Amino acid sequence: MADDLSLGEAAKALGVSPDTLRRWDAAGRIATTRDERNRRRVPVDEVTRLSARPERHRTGDAVSARNRFPGTVLSVEVDGIMALVEIEAGPHRITSVVTRDAVEELGLAPGVPATAMVKSTSVMIERGDGA
Repeated sequence: MADDLSLGEAAKALGVSPDTLRRWDAAGRIATTRDERNRRRVPVDEVTRLSARPERHRTGDAVSARNRFPGTVLSVEVDGIMALVEIEAGPHRITSVVTRDAVEELGLAPGVPATAMVKSTSVMIERGDGA
């Protein structure tokens, strides 16, 4: 038991809600145990495993400051495995389609500070008068 955390402690360590951990447990994404009072316990090894950021979330590629838009999440609409996230960044509103997992891993919700990073190989521009 010394190597186990309560559900609340594990959720706080991972930056997710206890409800998220319950869903992960039901889906088999996290291994939990039960104590003598039938409360969920999360092994420290599981918290360590889940704390390791997947390669896709590590920052290493240089992204210029002009491609970063710090702001605040306005809305998050989750539908199945995808989510639509809208961020207000100064005079800009940026909408992005991301995975449900990304929303949960990053703890995105209205009012949460977030930075939109734009990295694109091509951007198309059209004149406003249709010419």
